[in-house]
Amino acid sequence: MSEEFMGYERPKGKVGIRNRIAILPSVSCVNHVAEEIAKRVENAVALTHPLGCGQFGPDFLNVQRTLTGLGKNPNIYGTIIVGLGCENMKSEELAKNIRRAKKPVEFFNVQDFKGGGIALIEEGVKVGRKMASEASKLKKESFDFSHLILGLECGGSDSISGITANPAVGIVSDKVVELGGISILPEFTEWIGTEHLLMDRAIGQKAKRDIENPLKKLLESTMKAGIDFRGIQPSPGNIEGGLTTIEEKSLGTIAKSGKSPITGVLKYSQEPKRKGLWLMIEPGNDIESMTGLAAAGAQVIIMTTGRGSPVGNPIAPVIKTCGNPHSCDWLSCHIDVDASTIITENKSVEDIAEIMWKELVEVLNGKKPKAEELGFHDLAIWRYLAFPFPM
Repeated sequence: MSEEFMGYERPKGKVGIRNRIAILPSVSCVNHVAEEIAKRVENAVALTHPLGCGQFGPDFLNVQRTLTGLGKNPNIYGTIIVGLGCENMKSEELAKNIRRAKKPVEFFNVQDFKGGGIALIEEGVKVGRKMASEASKLKKESFDFSHLILGLECGGSDSISGITANPAVGIVSDKVVELGGISILPEFTEWIGTEHLLMDRAIGQKAKRDIENPLKKLLESTMKAGIDFRGIQPSPGNIEGGLTTIEEKSLGTIAKSGKSPITGVLKYSQEPKRKGLWLMIEPGNDIESMTGLAAAGAQVIIMTTGRGSPVGNPIAPVIKTCGNPHSCDWLSCHIDVDASTIITENKSVEDIAEIMWKELVEVLNGKKPKAEELGFHDLAIWRYLAFPFPM
Protein backbone atom coordinates (compact mmCIF):
# COMPACT_ATOMS: atom_id res chain seq x y z
CA MET A 1 0.00 0.00 0.00
CA SER A 2 1.35 3.43 -0.98
CA GLU A 3 1.97 5.60 2.07
CA GLU A 4 2.47 8.98 0.38
CA PHE A 5 0.48 11.23 -1.94
CA MET A 6 1.07 14.38 -3.96
CA GLY A 7 -0.55 17.59 -2.77
CA TYR A 8 -0.35 21.35 -2.45
CA GLU A 9 1.32 22.76 0.62
CA ARG A 10 -0.92 25.17 2.54
CA PRO A 11 -0.13 27.41 5.51
CA LYS A 12 -0.16 26.01 9.05
CA GLY A 13 0.89 22.51 7.94
CA LYS A 14 -2.20 21.75 5.84
CA VAL A 15 -2.17 19.96 2.49
CA GLY A 16 -4.67 20.28 -0.36
CA ILE A 17 -5.35 17.62 -2.99
CA ARG A 18 -7.20 20.14 -5.17
CA ASN A 19 -6.35 23.78 -5.89
CA ARG A 20 -9.72 25.49 -6.14
CA ILE A 21 -10.96 29.05 -5.74
CA ALA A 22 -14.10 29.21 -3.58
CA ILE A 23 -16.77 31.80 -4.35
CA LEU A 24 -18.71 31.83 -1.09
CA PRO A 25 -22.03 33.68 -0.69
CA SER A 26 -22.60 34.89 2.86
CA VAL A 27 -26.35 34.83 2.19
CA SER A 28 -28.65 33.13 -0.31
CA CYS A 29 -29.68 36.48 -1.86
CA VAL A 30 -26.37 36.60 -3.76
CA ASN A 31 -26.12 32.95 -4.85
CA HIS A 32 -26.53 33.90 -8.50
CA VAL A 33 -23.80 36.56 -8.22
CA ALA A 34 -21.42 33.89 -6.82
CA GLU A 35 -22.34 31.47 -9.62
CA GLU A 36 -21.65 34.07 -12.32
CA ILE A 37 -18.21 34.81 -10.87
CA ALA A 38 -17.36 31.10 -10.64
CA LYS A 39 -18.35 30.52 -14.29
CA ARG A 40 -15.70 32.98 -15.43
CA VAL A 41 -12.82 32.00 -13.14
CA GLU A 42 -10.72 28.92 -13.88
CA ASN A 43 -10.99 26.17 -11.28
CA ALA A 44 -13.51 28.15 -9.22
CA VAL A 45 -16.56 26.70 -7.48
CA ALA A 46 -19.61 28.54 -6.14
CA LEU A 47 -20.60 27.30 -2.67
CA THR A 48 -24.26 28.28 -2.91
CA HIS A 49 -26.66 27.63 -0.02
CA PRO A 50 -30.11 28.81 1.18
CA LEU A 51 -29.02 30.43 4.47
CA GLY A 52 -27.14 33.47 5.86
CA CYS A 53 -29.93 35.65 7.25
CA GLY A 54 -32.47 35.07 10.02
CA GLN A 55 -30.32 32.57 11.89
CA PHE A 56 -29.71 33.29 15.56
CA GLY A 57 -28.09 31.79 18.65
CA PRO A 58 -26.61 28.30 18.26
CA ASP A 59 -28.09 27.95 14.77
CA PHE A 60 -26.27 31.09 13.58
CA LEU A 61 -22.99 29.89 15.08
CA ASN A 62 -23.44 26.48 13.43
CA VAL A 63 -23.94 28.02 9.97
CA GLN A 64 -21.09 30.49 10.50
CA ARG A 65 -18.72 27.70 11.58
CA THR A 66 -19.70 25.64 8.53
CA LEU A 67 -19.23 28.45 5.98
CA THR A 68 -15.92 29.36 7.62
CA GLY A 69 -14.79 25.73 7.52
CA LEU A 70 -15.60 25.40 3.83
CA GLY A 71 -13.38 28.39 3.06
CA LYS A 72 -10.59 27.00 5.26
CA ASN A 73 -10.63 23.51 3.69
CA PRO A 74 -7.11 22.69 2.40
CA ASN A 75 -8.46 21.97 -1.09
CA ILE A 76 -9.25 25.69 -1.37
CA TYR A 77 -6.37 27.98 -2.40
CA GLY A 78 -8.31 31.21 -1.81
CA THR A 79 -11.84 32.45 -1.15
CA ILE A 80 -13.93 35.34 -2.44
CA ILE A 81 -16.86 36.04 -0.14
CA VAL A 82 -19.88 37.69 -1.74
CA GLY A 83 -22.35 39.42 0.57
CA LEU A 84 -25.48 41.49 0.11
CA GLY A 85 -24.67 43.96 2.88
CA CYS A 86 -27.68 43.85 5.22
CA GLU A 87 -27.60 40.19 6.33
CA ASN A 88 -26.49 39.11 9.81
CA MET A 89 -23.99 36.60 8.36
CA LYS A 90 -21.50 39.37 7.59
CA SER A 91 -19.08 38.81 4.73
CA GLU A 92 -16.41 40.76 6.61
CA GLU A 93 -16.70 38.49 9.65
CA LEU A 94 -16.49 35.34 7.52
CA ALA A 95 -13.39 36.75 5.83
CA LYS A 96 -11.82 37.46 9.21
CA ASN A 97 -12.47 33.88 10.34
CA ILE A 98 -11.15 32.28 7.14
CA ARG A 99 -8.01 34.45 7.20
CA ARG A 100 -6.97 32.60 10.34
CA ALA A 101 -5.99 29.80 7.96
CA LYS A 102 -3.46 32.26 6.43
CA LYS A 103 -4.94 31.87 2.94
CA PRO A 104 -5.96 34.55 0.38
CA VAL A 105 -9.43 35.96 1.18
CA GLU A 106 -11.38 38.90 -0.28
CA PHE A 107 -14.94 40.04 0.44
CA PHE A 108 -17.45 42.27 -1.36
CA ASN A 109 -21.04 43.39 -0.73
CA VAL A 110 -23.52 44.10 -3.53
CA GLN A 111 -24.95 47.12 -1.70
CA ASP A 112 -21.48 48.74 -1.61
CA PHE A 113 -21.19 48.78 -5.43
CA LYS A 114 -22.66 51.38 -7.73
CA GLY A 115 -24.02 49.06 -10.33
CA GLY A 116 -24.94 46.41 -7.76
CA GLY A 117 -24.51 42.76 -8.59
CA ILE A 118 -23.37 43.41 -12.16
CA ALA A 119 -20.51 45.61 -11.00
CA LEU A 120 -19.61 43.18 -8.21
CA ILE A 121 -19.45 40.30 -10.67
CA GLU A 122 -16.90 42.19 -12.76
CA GLU A 123 -14.76 42.95 -9.71
CA GLY A 124 -15.11 39.41 -8.38
CA VAL A 125 -14.00 37.94 -11.70
CA LYS A 126 -10.95 40.23 -11.77
CA VAL A 127 -9.91 39.24 -8.23
CA GLY A 128 -10.78 35.58 -8.84
CA ARG A 129 -8.64 35.37 -11.96
CA LYS A 130 -5.73 36.88 -10.06
CA MET A 131 -6.14 34.24 -7.34
CA ALA A 132 -6.42 31.48 -9.94
CA SER A 133 -3.21 32.68 -11.61
CA GLU A 134 -1.38 32.60 -8.28
CA ALA A 135 -2.77 29.13 -7.52
CA SER A 136 -1.65 27.77 -10.89
CA LYS A 137 1.98 28.52 -10.01
CA LEU A 138 1.96 26.09 -7.09
CA LYS A 139 3.68 22.75 -7.62
CA LYS A 140 2.62 19.47 -6.04
CA GLU A 141 4.88 17.91 -3.42
CA SER A 142 4.98 14.53 -1.68
CA PHE A 143 3.31 14.21 1.73
CA ASP A 144 2.66 11.37 4.13
CA PHE A 145 -0.80 10.37 5.35
CA SER A 146 -0.47 12.28 8.61
CA HIS A 147 -1.67 15.26 6.53
CA LEU A 148 -4.92 13.55 5.46
CA ILE A 149 -8.44 13.94 6.84
CA LEU A 150 -10.73 11.24 5.44
CA GLY A 151 -14.51 11.58 5.61
CA LEU A 152 -16.69 8.45 5.91
CA GLU A 153 -20.21 8.49 4.54
CA CYS A 154 -22.99 6.12 3.46
CA GLY A 155 -26.26 6.68 1.65
CA GLY A 156 -28.94 4.47 0.19
CA SER A 157 -27.75 1.61 2.38
CA ASP A 158 -29.14 -1.88 1.94
CA SER A 159 -28.78 -5.25 3.67
CA ILE A 160 -25.56 -5.94 1.72
CA SER A 161 -23.71 -2.73 2.64
CA GLY A 162 -22.80 -3.79 6.16
CA ILE A 163 -21.05 -6.99 5.03
CA THR A 164 -19.34 -5.74 1.85
CA ALA A 165 -18.42 -2.11 1.14
CA ASN A 166 -18.71 -0.76 4.70
CA PRO A 167 -16.20 -3.09 6.41
CA ALA A 168 -13.82 -2.59 3.47
CA VAL A 169 -14.00 1.16 4.10
CA GLY A 170 -13.32 0.40 7.76
CA ILE A 171 -10.02 -1.24 6.83
CA VAL A 172 -9.05 1.84 4.79
CA SER A 173 -10.02 4.13 7.68
CA ASP A 174 -7.90 2.10 10.09
CA LYS A 175 -4.96 2.37 7.69
CA VAL A 176 -5.26 6.17 7.54
CA VAL A 177 -5.33 6.35 11.34
CA GLU A 178 -2.42 3.91 11.60
CA LEU A 179 -0.38 6.20 9.32
CA GLY A 180 -1.03 9.19 11.57
CA GLY A 181 -3.97 10.71 9.73
CA ILE A 182 -7.54 11.56 10.73
CA SER A 183 -10.78 9.78 9.87
CA ILE A 184 -14.27 11.14 10.67
CA LEU A 185 -17.52 9.18 10.96
CA PRO A 186 -20.69 11.35 11.09
CA GLU A 187 -24.38 10.22 11.02
CA PHE A 188 -24.92 10.03 14.77
CA THR A 189 -28.60 9.04 14.44
CA GLU A 190 -27.26 5.85 12.85
CA TRP A 191 -25.30 4.92 15.94
CA ILE A 192 -28.56 4.06 17.77
CA GLY A 193 -28.37 0.57 19.20
CA THR A 194 -24.59 0.39 18.84
CA GLU A 195 -23.63 3.08 21.37
CA HIS A 196 -22.13 0.52 23.72
CA LEU A 197 -19.82 -0.75 20.98
CA LEU A 198 -18.60 2.76 20.17
CA MET A 199 -18.21 3.65 23.84
CA ASP A 200 -16.05 0.57 24.38
CA ARG A 201 -13.64 2.00 21.80
CA ALA A 202 -13.67 5.56 23.16
CA ILE A 203 -10.51 7.03 24.67
CA GLY A 204 -11.46 8.45 28.06
CA GLN A 205 -14.70 9.12 29.91
CA LYS A 206 -15.45 12.40 28.14
CA ALA A 207 -15.50 10.68 24.75
CA LYS A 208 -17.79 7.98 26.17
CA ARG A 209 -20.22 10.63 27.51
CA ASP A 210 -20.09 12.57 24.25
CA ILE A 211 -21.18 9.44 22.36
CA GLU A 212 -24.02 8.55 24.75
CA ASN A 213 -25.49 11.92 25.73
CA PRO A 214 -26.53 13.36 22.32
CA LEU A 215 -28.38 10.17 21.44
CA LYS A 216 -30.19 10.12 24.79
CA LYS A 217 -31.17 13.78 24.38
CA LEU A 218 -32.37 13.19 20.83
CA LEU A 219 -34.59 10.28 21.82
CA GLU A 220 -35.90 12.12 24.90
CA SER A 221 -36.71 15.32 22.97
CA THR A 222 -38.50 13.50 20.15
CA MET A 223 -40.43 11.34 22.62
CA LYS A 224 -41.68 14.54 24.32
CA ALA A 225 -42.94 15.66 20.93
CA GLY A 226 -44.82 12.38 20.56
CA ILE A 227 -42.36 10.90 18.06
CA ASP A 228 -40.36 7.72 18.51
CA PHE A 229 -37.30 8.46 16.39
CA ARG A 230 -36.45 4.78 16.30
CA GLY A 231 -39.55 4.30 14.17
CA ILE A 232 -38.24 6.70 11.52
CA GLN A 233 -35.20 4.54 10.78
CA PRO A 234 -34.48 2.58 8.65
CA SER A 235 -35.68 4.84 5.80
CA PRO A 236 -38.14 3.54 3.17
CA GLY A 237 -35.26 2.96 0.74
CA ASN A 238 -33.29 1.07 3.40
CA ILE A 239 -36.29 -1.16 4.04
CA GLU A 240 -36.75 -1.85 0.32
CA GLY A 241 -33.06 -2.77 0.30
CA GLY A 242 -33.61 -5.39 3.01
CA LEU A 243 -32.71 -3.58 6.26
CA THR A 244 -35.22 -4.34 8.99
CA THR A 245 -34.15 -2.50 12.17
CA ILE A 246 -32.21 0.61 13.19
CA GLU A 247 -29.72 -1.65 15.00
CA GLU A 248 -29.04 -3.54 11.76
CA LYS A 249 -28.52 -0.26 9.90
CA SER A 250 -26.32 1.12 12.69
CA LEU A 251 -24.07 -1.93 12.71
CA GLY A 252 -23.45 -1.34 9.01
CA THR A 253 -22.83 2.37 9.55
CA ILE A 254 -20.21 1.96 12.26
CA ALA A 255 -18.42 -0.76 10.24
CA LYS A 256 -17.02 2.13 8.17
CA SER A 257 -15.05 3.27 11.22
CA GLY A 258 -13.07 0.02 11.37
CA LYS A 259 -11.59 -0.95 14.73
CA SER A 260 -9.53 2.13 15.67
CA PRO A 261 -9.91 3.74 19.11
CA ILE A 262 -12.25 6.75 19.07
CA THR A 263 -10.43 9.97 19.94
CA GLY A 264 -13.54 12.07 20.56
CA VAL A 265 -16.77 13.55 19.22
CA LEU A 266 -16.99 16.69 17.07
CA LYS A 267 -19.76 19.20 16.65
CA TYR A 268 -21.12 19.45 13.13
CA SER A 269 -18.40 20.91 10.84
CA GLN A 270 -15.91 21.24 13.72
CA GLU A 271 -12.26 20.70 12.78
CA PRO A 272 -10.48 17.95 14.77
CA LYS A 273 -7.44 19.17 16.69
CA ARG A 274 -5.72 15.82 17.17
CA LYS A 275 -4.98 12.79 15.01
CA GLY A 276 -7.06 9.62 15.10
CA LEU A 277 -10.64 8.49 14.51
CA TRP A 278 -13.38 11.00 15.36
CA LEU A 279 -17.17 10.85 15.39
CA MET A 280 -19.29 13.83 14.30
CA ILE A 281 -22.77 14.89 15.41
CA GLU A 282 -24.85 15.00 12.22
CA PRO A 283 -28.27 13.46 11.55
CA GLY A 284 -27.37 11.20 8.62
CA ASN A 285 -28.53 13.21 5.60
CA ASP A 286 -26.00 12.56 2.83
CA ILE A 287 -25.41 16.05 1.44
CA GLU A 288 -25.54 17.77 4.86
CA SER A 289 -23.17 15.13 6.17
CA MET A 290 -20.60 15.57 3.42
CA THR A 291 -20.84 19.36 3.74
CA GLY A 292 -20.02 18.99 7.43
CA LEU A 293 -17.06 16.72 6.65
CA ALA A 294 -15.66 19.17 4.09
CA ALA A 295 -16.11 22.05 6.55
CA ALA A 296 -14.22 20.02 9.17
CA GLY A 297 -11.27 19.85 6.77
CA ALA A 298 -11.74 16.51 5.00
CA GLN A 299 -9.88 16.60 1.68
CA VAL A 300 -11.59 13.44 0.42
CA ILE A 301 -14.71 11.40 1.28
CA ILE A 302 -15.46 7.72 0.73
CA MET A 303 -19.18 7.05 0.39
CA THR A 304 -20.75 3.60 0.38
CA THR A 305 -24.11 3.27 -1.34
CA GLY A 306 -26.12 0.06 -1.57
CA ARG A 307 -29.03 1.29 -3.67
CA GLY A 308 -26.95 3.88 -5.53
CA SER A 309 -26.51 7.65 -5.28
CA PRO A 310 -25.04 10.30 -7.62
CA VAL A 311 -24.29 12.99 -5.01
CA GLY A 312 -20.90 14.65 -4.65
CA ASN A 313 -19.30 17.63 -2.93
CA PRO A 314 -17.95 20.88 -4.42
CA ILE A 315 -14.75 20.84 -2.32
CA ALA A 316 -13.88 17.27 -1.30
CA PRO A 317 -13.87 14.58 -4.04
CA VAL A 318 -16.29 11.75 -3.21
CA ILE A 319 -15.25 8.15 -3.95
CA LYS A 320 -18.29 5.85 -4.35
CA THR A 321 -18.24 2.18 -3.49
CA CYS A 322 -21.11 -0.30 -3.63
CA GLY A 323 -21.59 -3.93 -2.67
CA ASN A 324 -24.89 -4.54 -4.46
CA PRO A 325 -24.40 -6.32 -7.84
CA HIS A 326 -27.62 -4.86 -9.29
CA SER A 327 -26.73 -1.28 -8.30
CA CYS A 328 -23.17 -1.65 -9.58
CA ASP A 329 -24.57 -2.78 -12.93
CA TRP A 330 -27.41 -0.29 -13.35
CA LEU A 331 -25.60 2.71 -11.82
CA SER A 332 -22.03 1.98 -12.89
CA CYS A 333 -21.60 5.59 -14.06
CA HIS A 334 -21.65 6.62 -10.38
CA ILE A 335 -19.59 3.80 -8.81
CA ASP A 336 -15.79 3.98 -8.47
CA VAL A 337 -15.11 0.75 -6.57
CA ASP A 338 -17.25 -2.33 -7.18
CA ALA A 339 -17.39 -4.17 -3.87
CA SER A 340 -20.11 -6.55 -5.14
CA THR A 341 -17.38 -8.97 -6.26
CA ILE A 342 -17.32 -10.08 -2.62
CA ILE A 343 -20.61 -11.77 -3.52
CA THR A 344 -20.23 -12.50 -7.22
CA GLU A 345 -16.55 -13.53 -7.37
CA ASN A 346 -15.85 -14.63 -3.80
CA LYS A 347 -13.46 -11.72 -3.21
CA SER A 348 -12.62 -10.99 0.43
CA VAL A 349 -13.32 -7.73 2.24
CA GLU A 350 -9.55 -7.32 2.44
CA ASP A 351 -9.27 -7.67 -1.37
CA ILE A 352 -11.76 -4.83 -1.84
CA ALA A 353 -10.03 -2.71 0.79
CA GLU A 354 -6.79 -3.07 -1.22
CA ILE A 355 -8.55 -1.89 -4.38
CA MET A 356 -10.19 0.93 -2.44
CA TRP A 357 -6.85 2.06 -1.01
CA LYS A 358 -5.35 2.24 -4.51
CA GLU A 359 -8.35 4.27 -5.68
CA LEU A 360 -7.97 6.60 -2.69
CA VAL A 361 -4.29 7.20 -3.50
CA GLU A 362 -5.09 7.86 -7.16
CA VAL A 363 -7.79 10.39 -6.20
CA LEU A 364 -5.42 12.07 -3.75
CA ASN A 365 -2.94 12.34 -6.62
CA GLY A 366 -5.46 14.03 -8.92
CA LYS A 367 -7.73 11.38 -10.45
CA LYS A 368 -11.35 12.53 -10.57
CA PRO A 369 -13.85 10.05 -9.10
CA LYS A 370 -17.18 9.72 -10.93
CA ALA A 371 -19.10 12.35 -8.91
CA GLU A 372 -16.37 14.94 -9.48
CA GLU A 373 -16.01 14.05 -13.15
CA LEU A 374 -19.77 14.36 -13.70
CA GLY A 375 -19.96 17.67 -11.83
CA PHE A 376 -22.12 16.65 -8.88
CA HIS A 377 -21.36 19.56 -6.54
CA ASP A 378 -23.99 19.23 -3.83
CA LEU A 379 -24.03 21.36 -0.68
CA ALA A 380 -26.50 21.67 2.20
CA ILE A 381 -25.98 22.81 5.78
CA TRP A 382 -27.55 21.02 8.73
CA ARG A 383 -29.81 23.36 10.69
CA TYR A 384 -29.01 23.12 14.39
CA LEU A 385 -32.63 23.80 15.37
CA ALA A 386 -33.72 20.58 13.68
CA PHE A 387 -32.51 18.73 16.79
CA PRO A 388 -32.91 20.96 19.87
CA PHE A 389 -30.20 19.70 22.18
CA PRO A 390 -26.71 20.96 23.05
CA MET A 391 -23.47 19.39 21.84
